[in-house]
Amino acid sequence: MSKGRILIVDDDADIRQVLSVLLRSEGYEIETGANGQEAILKVLEIRDLDLVILDIMMPGMDGIEVCRKLRKFSNVPILFLTAKSQDDDKVDAYMEGGDDYIVKPFDQTDLLLKIKSLLRRYNKYQGHSKVGHGIEVLSDHVAVDKDKRIATKAGVRINLTDKEYAILSHLLDHRGEVVANKDLYEAVWGDAYTPSAGNKIMVHVLNLRKKIEEDINNPSIVKTVWGKGYRIDN
Repeated sequence: MSKGRILIVDDDADIRQVLSVLLRSEGYEIETGANGQEAILKVLEIRDLDLVILDIMMPGMDGIEVCRKLRKFSNVPILFLTAKSQDDDKVDAYMEGGDDYIVKPFDQTDLLLKIKSLLRRYNKYQGHSKVGHGIEVLSDHVAVDKDKRIATKAGVRINLTDKEYAILSHLLDHRGEVVANKDLYEAVWGDAYTPSAGNKIMVHVLNLRKKIEEDINNPSIVKTVWGKGYRIDN
């Protein structure tokens, strides 16, 4: 039986390998990422993640920035890997929501003790509220946290209007189904559907797509079903 699922994020492949072998031998399930962007996507996608081991010094998006973005939508414990020369970064790591740190090169026993302590506290005091509770993943980059009523793209909050969020939320409530214009309008606007309402929906859907789609000319999230309405696929 797995002791928990851990994401290891480090740009050094050797460190990822060493940690993976060690932790698998201790009964943990392991996921890995080579950079900050991969870290954010994996935390969004993996619904039963228990811990993130995160290197601070990475090219591009460093561990501090990754932590800052993760804390916008996740309370998964974060254990930082630091170098001895990174004392100032340790303070920033805690300020941005990190839970603990260990200095490289690390002692394996110390690492395992820190991991067990973090998982025990998380399970006991956080009620094991894992990433994914109330979160709908729409693509590799976009997710909706229905508990907080926000949408994020690559971990960054998307500035949706109330109507845009309401449209997205209603389509998610009927994921995999075609939502007719009439039903969408009456649910979001709370008024009786009129012939002109279709144009109003179209404008708001277009604005929504501009914010969440990679290509608004070929939308992959909110799809038009011609003559019927809109749909978000499973």
